[in-house]
Amino acid sequence: MKYTTARLSSARAALHAAASPKKAAILHRFFKTGKGEYGEGDQFIGVVVPTQRKIAARFKSLPVADIVRLLHSPIHEERLTALLIMVDHYARGSQAIKRTIYKTYLANASCINNWDLVDLSAPNIVGNHLLNKPGTALKRLARSHNLWERRIAIISTLTFIRHGNFSDTLAISEILLRDRHDLIHKAVGWMLREVGKRDRSVLDAFLTRHAARMPRTTLRYAIEKYPEQERKHLLAVSRNTKNP
Repeated sequence: MKYTTARLSSARAALHAAASPKKAAILHRFFKTGKGEYGEGDQFIGVVVPTQRKIAARFKSLPVADIVRLLHSPIHEERLTALLIMVDHYARGSQAIKRTIYKTYLANASCINNWDLVDLSAPNIVGNHLLNKPGTALKRLARSHNLWERRIAIISTLTFIRHGNFSDTLAISEILLRDRHDLIHKAVGWMLREVGKRDRSVLDAFLTRHAARMPRTTLRYAIEKYPEQERKHLLAVSRNTKNP
């Protein structure tokens, strides 16, 4: 990973030229980079996402090998920019390129190690690639010991939801109901809420089976759009049950 092309050096230089130490300090706190926190050790230089999108567009012709090198950076903004370029490659690529990007993405999942990195890439790559295909790969990710692979599994199903396919979201949600991490609780609740926005009866049926044992954060996110009295009733049911 030490070898660097001129094009990759230029991409990094563009990011560092847009850096802000003041913003970096805010991002370090926001993304929980302290000792024992989920983003422990992550490094920020203070480049906002809209600027990263512009830089990614400028360097969208980076070859996959350089994208992977950028993705292995210790700097958060470099990793996110790499993922934004990867999303563009997938969107514009042939079927062969799409397969390469999908496989490259999962092979380097250890570098996709914060919630924004997952959320801005997983639906566009993993979700799109597995649309209308068996959910085996997502179930494997959902059972991973790696927090971020588990988040990739559930967030990727946002693409399915947008296409009216809810079964994989529900299946992955069931696998993750006993997860102990708050970032998974929030992600599952968010995806369930997205299901409910499109078909309230599907979410109602899921909650009838699982509300009593769902983490309260998951339940709160899932029922955010429900009328107040219904939310209170479901939260009361959950309150009387020991959550994970």
